Amino acid sequence: MEISNFNLLLIVSFVTLFLIAIIFRHRRQDKLPNLPPGNLGLPFVGETLDFLAKGWKGCPENFISHRIREYSSEIFKTNLFCQPVVVLSGAAGNKFLFSNENKLVETWWPEFVTKIFPSAVESSPNEEAKKMRKFLPQFLKPEALQKYIGIMDMVTQRHFALEWENKAQVVVFPLAKTYTFELACRLFLSINDSSHIARFSHPFEHITSGIFTIPVDLPGTPFNRAIKASNFIRTEILAIIGQRKKDLAEGKASPNQDILSHMLLRYDDDGQYMSEAEIADKILALLLGGHESTSVACAFIVKFLAELPPIYEGVYKEQIEISKSKTAGELLNWEDIQKMRYSWNVACEVMRLMHHSLCQHIRILNIFLNLKKFDPSRFEGKGPAPYTFIPFGGGPRMCPGNEYARLEILVFMHNLVKRFKFQKLIPDEKTIFSPTPRPEMGLPVRLHPRHA
Repeated sequence: MEISNFNLLLIVSFVTLFLIAIIFRHRRQDKLPNLPPGNLGLPFVGETLDFLAKGWKGCPENFISHRIREYSSEIFKTNLFCQPVVVLSGAAGNKFLFSNENKLVETWWPEFVTKIFPSAVESSPNEEAKKMRKFLPQFLKPEALQKYIGIMDMVTQRHFALEWENKAQVVVFPLAKTYTFELACRLFLSINDSSHIARFSHPFEHITSGIFTIPVDLPGTPFNRAIKASNFIRTEILAIIGQRKKDLAEGKASPNQDILSHMLLRYDDDGQYMSEAEIADKILALLLGGHESTSVACAFIVKFLAELPPIYEGVYKEQIEISKSKTAGELLNWEDIQKMRYSWNVACEVMRLMHHSLCQHIRILNIFLNLKKFDPSRFEGKGPAPYTFIPFGGGPRMCPGNEYARLEILVFMHNLVKRFKFQKLIPDEKTIFSPTPRPEMGLPVRLHPRHA
């Protein structure tokens, strides 16, 4: 069917007005008073393409350092992912941000987030943060997590037995993601069935890629795939919620067995329970946060241990002493974790070098002596100065799962080094950022089993 001249004129007029509106809004934002120096870039996309391009080249810190030099300021404005933002650089910027929540700054969500997490529109970010801080510490504080260390060790042993042992070589990064996701499903939802876990593990890749991209909801775009993936996962979680409510009513599930039961039975100060949709979104977010960043840490720990034999030997010595103190079949416990001081210093140094947080960039790294040298001793004693090392955020924005991440990483390191030495198959493999750091080819390694 041909489009009439009148209809064509309407379409062209609409598109023109839409573009004019975008440009007008863009210019108005750029001229607001009391803004730091900077550039909002192109209309709509801002400077997102430059930011993503530098990430794919393996140097996202250049996006920040270039602008610090250009504007002679550690604070600058830009536009990322179609949102005007101000970047605060260095320890002073971190202190300002983490010390002034609900005073000079407040939490907010970009508009496009509601398409991936629909329940976000039901309450303000501040209300959500308060709600999460109320019930998550009950499950994720160290004293609560102590009873799960044995389960973590059991899941980790099973992972290595199925995915690493009896293999000449493996690709580490996808295995690290499998491991951390399986552990999150086990502890957050009490799911043990590997086929059930596999059914909705892959879509999480689409969500991660889609959140940190240009939010254009058209078929085939990363953002569109992220929306579809979140809808699929949400449907799976809602089915799990329905079954759990039934099991709780029949006494087949425990009120304290995992985060899901805790959410279903927890009510607010007004006696209101969370809706199933709200719980599904929170579980989705927890699964996303509970495996994405720790899988990156685990993969890069393997990378650096393969590159630095003396560091590997230091970790192995510490872990084998713990292993020798255990009886056959005895699982790790809280006391064992407290002995892993050197191993945790190594893990922290890995996170420092890999810019594990977007807030931890070039100017923060400049406060360290020999900043490119791998030196776990930086974290001995009192460790780095306040607000200079923030892989888990800080202040009210401190990640509630930081202790969970520490346990997960240390249990992984224990089971890794007591089983294998390993050698990188691509010595100069590039690191890319999409949006978090990852080895470009997934970090293939050759395994050399240790014999008991």
